[in-house]
Amino acid sequence: MNDERVERRLAAVLAADVAGYSRLMGADEEGTLSRLKAVRKGFVDSAVASHRGRLVKTTGDGMLVEFASAVDAVRSAIEMQRRMAEQNAAVPQDKRIEFRVGIHVGDIIIDDSDIFGDGVNIAARLEGLAEPGGVCISGAAYDQVRDKVPFSFVDLGNQTLKNIARPVSVYSIAAREMTRSEETIGQPNAASPEVHDRSDTPASVHSAGERGTRPSLAVLPFDNLSHDTEMEGFCDGLVEDAITALSKFRWLNVVSRNSSFAQKGRSVDIRRIARDIGVRFVVEGSVRKVGTRIRTTAQLIDGISGNHIWADRYDRDYSAAFDLQDEIVRDIVASLEYTLWITLVRGDVGAPNSASSPLRAAGWHIAECTHTGNRIAIACANRALEANPKSVAAYQYLANAYIVELMTGWSEDQADAGLLLEAARKATSLSPGDHLSQGLHAVGLAFVGDHDEALAYARRALALNSNSITVLGPCGNVLSFAGETREANEILERMLRLAPAHYFRAGFLSQMALNWLCLGDPERGSPLVSEALKLKPEAICCHVTHAKISASLGRHETAQAAISAVYRCRPDINRSLINVMFPHRDRSIPSQLAGLLGIT
Repeated sequence: MNDERVERRLAAVLAADVAGYSRLMGADEEGTLSRLKAVRKGFVDSAVASHRGRLVKTTGDGMLVEFASAVDAVRSAIEMQRRMAEQNAAVPQDKRIEFRVGIHVGDIIIDDSDIFGDGVNIAARLEGLAEPGGVCISGAAYDQVRDKVPFSFVDLGNQTLKNIARPVSVYSIAAREMTRSEETIGQPNAASPEVHDRSDTPASVHSAGERGTRPSLAVLPFDNLSHDTEMEGFCDGLVEDAITALSKFRWLNVVSRNSSFAQKGRSVDIRRIARDIGVRFVVEGSVRKVGTRIRTTAQLIDGISGNHIWADRYDRDYSAAFDLQDEIVRDIVASLEYTLWITLVRGDVGAPNSASSPLRAAGWHIAECTHTGNRIAIACANRALEANPKSVAAYQYLANAYIVELMTGWSEDQADAGLLLEAARKATSLSPGDHLSQGLHAVGLAFVGDHDEALAYARRALALNSNSITVLGPCGNVLSFAGETREANEILERMLRLAPAHYFRAGFLSQMALNWLCLGDPERGSPLVSEALKLKPEAICCHVTHAKISASLGRHETAQAAISAVYRCRPDINRSLINVMFPHRDRSIPSQLAGLLGIT
């Protein structure tokens, strides 16, 4: 019998690794190692030490840390992830180092300076469930921190972990929470450690923008129809990158990679898979390679009805696998974002009750894209702010409504430009890491003439998430106003290709047409503004742009008809309204438009 006593103690164990480490190393081995060392030296070590942690060991891309307190472990993880998110803001998506963190409180065995036991094993398994940039903690850890840290938790339910005998209850802290420090107590979702159920019920599905009722989504492994080993890795890479990219949308719950890949090879009804995972929406797809061509298909499916909501096909030449993956993922994610949002916002038969659901009603009326709808949306967003003055979504809806009012020429008051900027500033201050807030802030600055600062905010928004339709639109407009017209049209063209039925398509088409005019190619802008007029004949900006392009092409009768349409739509049109509608850095643009209309 061995008389040597085994040393045990209760501890909070933090396990972390780098998401997509193999991909990063494959693309740039030396650069990845260098950046990882710099990150550890720059703030990971200090985040551990400042919360009284002991770094037990590092293992390539991973690390194991012991804490005496679960609260210290969670605070350390949040500081680490927040600092990492800040550093990644200006780093291209394919080069970002993003940690996944798991935390468990349990019994550990100490052997010299190393630790072992179920306490360690469970933390390591939880790390695998976390989204890139996120944290997963066990129920045992959650019980210790639930009243002591100001962050929202999502209840993932009981999870069966590999080589762990009993299911473990799991809670996650979303990556978007990492943009807030503990000084942000009182901001949305930060006043108390709320727990949100990951699964949606049919009644809650249309609550886009309402806190605690975010729609849930799973991306299933794509089918390899070529039965090619190389394509198997390509399929898995697509799905993993799509999950990572979709997790950046703060209004969406995306299940972890492990939960999604557990469904690999299952040939059962999508509705059953959705029910088993606990999600409302499911993305599935396939990849087929023939010669040097590759075809990827993707579909978005309603997990309750089984109906297809969206589908698309991507045909590409198969050359550089990583670049091809990035390109396809960018397109899939951007299309999914807008499709999900418009489905949720406009999914009800009629407008939601503005008294009981003001935020939902604001979104519904914004997507209506009319002058009356925008004014109702503004009233609804203000009503939502009365109930929750820290609602980021409400400020974003306010800014969106004002942007459409100003760009179309529907604005009733030139002060709307100031109200737009005020709403966008508040959204940014409440959620500085949110890409949409940054993009809207950029537009607000452009409308008050601060184009240099507007460009800086637009670039920041694109760096945070260039896969977002809601970012591409505002940033395309900001670039247009600042004179970066060719780049602006590239962005707006991509956005409309990925969201062809965008509610503000007419406004973006009109802006693109004006950009082509500025680039000296009015012929190319003519069909764009013609389509815009068919979509939204009440939009004054479309008629003004149509008149200018027609005049430039020598179509004087068409130009005169367009001028007459401007005055029918807006009899009180004047120089100030033209300046507001066309807030370009180059002030000759609104001057020329005003002159064409006979406005002095």
